Amino acid sequence: MIRMGKILKADGMNICIGCFSCMLVCASVNQKNHSITKSAIKIRTSGGIEGRFFSTVCLGCVEEIACAEACPSSALEPREGGGVIFRHDKCIGCRKCTKACIAGAVFFDEETKNPIICKHCGLCVKFCPHDCLRME
Repeated sequence: MIRMGKILKADGMNICIGCFSCMLVCASVNQKNHSITKSAIKIRTSGGIEGRFFSTVCLGCVEEIACAEACPSSALEPREGGGVIFRHDKCIGCRKCTKACIAGAVFFDEETKNPIICKHCGLCVKFCPHDCLRME
């Protein structure tokens, strides 16, 4: 039996209250930083007091993985089940992956000069108080 990796899905954003718990846990655990700017998931509002919240998350591409294909140093390796694994030691900080991502979900950390890419670890799902996120 082959076990496939799970992919983050943000299909419950209609009930998101914008608490940013998902972003905080992502940045804290994966980047060892408590700033939401270091998160691989981004939550934003459409504006106004009645605006809805939207998410920008890695789609977990399986076939045409644009970010990995654009990487000249092979720092992004396809992950079983979708998405990529980021190899810090291979990254040259060229930002080609950020431009290539069709979902706009590869962010760049100006301090480390590395991309911030979702690992599909599921921590954001566990810390979302309203079940807006899920792993599939």
